[in-house]
Amino acid sequence: MRALSIGATGMLAQQMNVEVISNNIANMNTTGYKRGRAEFNDLLYQDLRRVGAASSDAGTIVPSGVQVGLGVKAAAVYRITEQGNITITDNSLDLAINGRGYFEIEMPTGEIAYTRAGSFQLSPTGDMVTPDGYLVMPGITIPPQVTSISINNNGEVFVQLDGQVNPTRVGQLELAAFPNEAGLEAIGDNLFLETAASGGALASVPGKDGFGAILQGALETSNVNVVSEITNLITAQRAYEMNSKVIQAADEMMQNVNQLR
Repeated sequence: MRALSIGATGMLAQQMNVEVISNNIANMNTTGYKRGRAEFNDLLYQDLRRVGAASSDAGTIVPSGVQVGLGVKAAAVYRITEQGNITITDNSLDLAINGRGYFEIEMPTGEIAYTRAGSFQLSPTGDMVTPDGYLVMPGITIPPQVTSISINNNGEVFVQLDGQVNPTRVGQLELAAFPNEAGLEAIGDNLFLETAASGGALASVPGKDGFGAILQGALETSNVNVVSEITNLITAQRAYEMNSKVIQAADEMMQNVNQLR
C-alpha cells in the first residue's frame, strides 16, 4: 500500500521542517544570523492512466488520467537575507551594516570568508579581528597610543592619537556583495564562503554603489521573528501528526484485509 511510504516521506519532511525552525529559534540572539526556511517538492508520480492517451478509435483522449503521487522530498533550506534590527551597543569596535553587503574576513588558511556579524576586537598587535582572532580585511591596525576610534558611514577608520588635535586616518573598510546571497555556504561562527551558486564577490566601499552604510557602536540582530517561528512550529507539528495518522489508517486497512475470510 502506497499510503505507508507516502506518509513516511511526509513525516520525514516535517521532521526536517521542525529542525530548521528549531535552529532559527536557537539563533534568535545570534548577531547577524539569517533565518532559514525549508522548501519541499513532490516526488514522482505513477501513471495508472496516462493523461492525453487515446481512449477510443475515434480519436478521443483521456482528459485528466490517473496519477498517484509518491510523497514529498526536501528540496532546499532557503536562507532569508532580509535586514535584521539594529541595536546600539556604544562599543567603538561594534559595527553594523545597514543595507547590502558582508564584511570580508581572512581565515587562517588564507581563504576569504564573509560575515554580517560586526562584533570586532583588537589583536595583541592592534589588528582588527573577529572574536575568533580572524583578520578583518583589508587589514586595519590601530596604533597603541590612541584615545578613541571613529568609523564613519563609508567605512573610513580614524583614530585620535594622544597629544594630537586632528584625527588620523588608518584604514578603509570594504564590503562584499553577491548576486545570490542565499547561495553562500554557511560554515558556522557567523561565517559564509563563496560558492558557484552565490556568484563571485563584488567589493566596494560602504555607502556607495548600492552597498549598505556602516554604523559604529551598533550590531545587527538576527532577523528571526519568534512569533512567526512558533506559528510555523505548530503547523509543522500538526502536519507531522496528520502524516502519522495516514500511516495508522493504512495499517488498520491492511489489518482488515488480513482478517478477511
